[in-house]
Amino acid sequence: MRIICFAVALASLGSMASAQQQPAPFEIRMLAKGVYWVNGGGGNSGVIIGHKGVTVIDAKTTADGGKQLLAEVAKLTPLPVTSVILTHSDGDHVNGLAAFPDGLTIIAHENNKKEQEAALEAGGRGAPPANRLPNKLIVKDKESFKVDGIPFQFYHWGPAHTSGDLIVFLPVQKIVFTGDIVATQRLDPIIHLEKNGSTEGWIKTMQGIIALNAKTYVPGHGDIQDKFAVESRLQLVQAKHDKIKALIAQGKPLPDIKAAVGDPAPPATPGRGPAFGNLTDIMYAESTKK
Repeated sequence: MRIICFAVALASLGSMASAQQQPAPFEIRMLAKGVYWVNGGGGNSGVIIGHKGVTVIDAKTTADGGKQLLAEVAKLTPLPVTSVILTHSDGDHVNGLAAFPDGLTIIAHENNKKEQEAALEAGGRGAPPANRLPNKLIVKDKESFKVDGIPFQFYHWGPAHTSGDLIVFLPVQKIVFTGDIVATQRLDPIIHLEKNGSTEGWIKTMQGIIALNAKTYVPGHGDIQDKFAVESRLQLVQAKHDKIKALIAQGKPLPDIKAAVGDPAPPATPGRGPAFGNLTDIMYAESTKK
């Protein structure tokens, strides 16, 4: 009897472990006819159903996440995924491409491709396979064209989150995919200085995003935003930015600046995932490079 109970307990534990290993389900929300937001598995993704194929914006973090995203697309439409648009080069937005089919049109800013190539040369961490690099490059500050019959506008106002940020605007639906220019889990912008991101570029890009006067803003991480929420974020960051800039100009040391703007102390135990500096850290680092 004890052996049977032990076996049953082992089977139960195995079932629990299997359940715990299952990926969390994605959340899918329709934003307009044929346009969807997909939350989960890393950065937010977009799905736009065209005349004969599907365009995906950002491809999740892992190959498994990419497969899960493709499975969700298949529930929405029998049309194949034919194009992918990348808002920037971070692994949680591009690595899922490893699961995507061959022959895709992969649209990205030219600096995004350079950053992915650099990651591959450094060993491949934070980059999809070499055969999934961007193959249709945005090289101007603004480019407009149709992707499978759907009008798109692409904007790059300079280095911001990274050097290769691409803002994706659907002018008919008035929907903007911001990439990590907007990430709602924190107020301070996320700037990759190692990818030549820039606080001044972030502010300029936010101003450009707001000027598009969209109805819906899809951030790189977090819930959907409206124009008022994006404007409010910029106003708060701009005020903090101006105060930090003035204190740096006065020659104040970093601890004094952090105290003056009310930055919280760093956690005693670092959390999982990459640690991004707050706006004070980033601006102070930028000032020392000049």
